[in-house]
Amino acid sequence: MKKTTLLITIITLIFISSCSKDENINNGNSNNENSQGENDINCSGDYTTAGVLVNINEEIYNNDESVNNYSRYNWSSDGVDRILNGNGIPNHEVGTFPNNHNPNTISEQSVNKTFSLCPIIVYENGLEAGSPGSAIAYALNSVKFDPATAGRCNDDGECCLAQCQGNWNIEALGHDTFNFGDDMNHAHVQPNGAYHYHGMPELLMNFLGDNEGMTIVGWASDGFPIYARYGYSNANDSTSEVLVLQPSYRLKSQPDNNRPAILTAIAGPGGGNNPNTPIPMGAFTQDYEYVEGLGDLDQCNGRFGVTPEFPDGIYYYVVTDDFPFFTRCLKGDV
Repeated sequence: MKKTTLLITIITLIFISSCSKDENINNGNSNNENSQGENDINCSGDYTTAGVLVNINEEIYNNDESVNNYSRYNWSSDGVDRILNGNGIPNHEVGTFPNNHNPNTISEQSVNKTFSLCPIIVYENGLEAGSPGSAIAYALNSVKFDPATAGRCNDDGECCLAQCQGNWNIEALGHDTFNFGDDMNHAHVQPNGAYHYHGMPELLMNFLGDNEGMTIVGWASDGFPIYARYGYSNANDSTSEVLVLQPSYRLKSQPDNNRPAILTAIAGPGGGNNPNTPIPMGAFTQDYEYVEGLGDLDQCNGRFGVTPEFPDGIYYYVVTDDFPFFTRCLKGDV
């Protein structure tokens, strides 16, 4: 691994509602007053995220050799929506880009998004979201979560890793058959220069300063919070043990009909293997099935429960170490 030093210059760091576990952050069901009166809004549903992480303004120079740029992101609120303005540049060390399996260079993006402060559940079973290249969520540093890939294979095992045709969706993580050039943050770079996470943003978690407790790492497009890896063993008891949360997906016992078992051809950078390579179970999204109650989380890799920031409870998504790694569907209105 290349050795780099991440020189961090914090121009402005304002966490009125911060990631600190010692700060009493309410979910808005109380009369806790905060700046701009965000907690005074009246939500028609059961949840409000007003007053939580709505005043962050950071400009951090990242001198990683693959970045050499400022990471800029601002979270604010107009009393109705949470507002993100950023440039999509990570605020932590990254892998080497371009690399043999990813020819793209990290570059600034124009990130301007809004998220409801009054998220509501409208899809009990989740609505599929997050087509390749889109953003199903954003991390606190304005880097997007985009867990799907544009890689496909057809029934004959002819595959490509970008802008492809075929019935079988290639996963970025969890196998060695196809190599998308992702780094230690389970991230890589799209052709437009957008660095993005497919899974656990390890060094972002280090930056946020808590790798063994419940930590908000971002917000989903429907306005619900995203936590990483950990949660309470009893979802409704903040005094219960903190443990690694498990998804409720598993590999199917048998592959689906017409699933290609052998890679016969591949196009695009980063194939990782030569033709005539077996394609193991787990390489395709279709290789997995959801089993209610198998793990801690639902079909959207989330659950209802209390958190440090929401002591009265809220629905939240979780980034996990195993498939689906990040939600592929949303419960709330976008």
